[in-house]
Amino acid sequence: MTPLYAKRVPVTPLRQNCTILSNDAGRAVVVDPGGDVDDILQELGDLSVEAILLTHGHLDHAGGAAPLKKALEKRQDQSVPVIGPDRRDEFLLQSITKQAAAFGITGMENVVPDRFVEGGEVLHFLGQDLHVAHVPGHTPGHVVFVDHGNRRVLAGDTLFRGTVGRTDFAYGDSRSLIDGIRTHLLNLPDDTVVLCGHGMPTTIGEERRTNPFLIS
Repeated sequence: MTPLYAKRVPVTPLRQNCTILSNDAGRAVVVDPGGDVDDILQELGDLSVEAILLTHGHLDHAGGAAPLKKALEKRQDQSVPVIGPDRRDEFLLQSITKQAAAFGITGMENVVPDRFVEGGEVLHFLGQDLHVAHVPGHTPGHVVFVDHGNRRVLAGDTLFRGTVGRTDFAYGDSRSLIDGIRTHLLNLPDDTVVLCGHGMPTTIGEERRTNPFLIS
């Protein structure tokens, strides 16, 4: 098992947690670069980025993907693909500039992924497998990335410490979200660390025991 290290980089006025996963070989992937690309580049330092992964299409998670891709490809002189989310979030990815204008946030761009993902896929980066699970409800195409080897899940805006993601959007679905969390996340070992899209990390065991949205 290749150990992966996770660095949390809060970005944008919405304080979304961009995550940098890296290994001892100096390679990295960036998950949910919502914005503040210069800050992300500074945190990356000399790491060589293999890919940019997106959990869903909201501006605070995907608004920096296109500019970060351009900056990294110029710096590394090689392609850096944007991968994910599920295709059902394409409409959100194509309305990021409109979303940003509504919040008065600049520097965000629409993004066209190099490819979308589907639940059940296994991605291989940094010498490690990342399993994709489709967990809709917050958005129709929301996915999570599960790193079984390091007992870690990149949950985006599905599961948080003591709560779950918002579903009060026109396309939200609270039942689908709870069902997806129960099916794809609560079956993980108790000590699995949940890297949340906002706020501090938690564990699957803690949320199974105490999260009021998940206690039967």
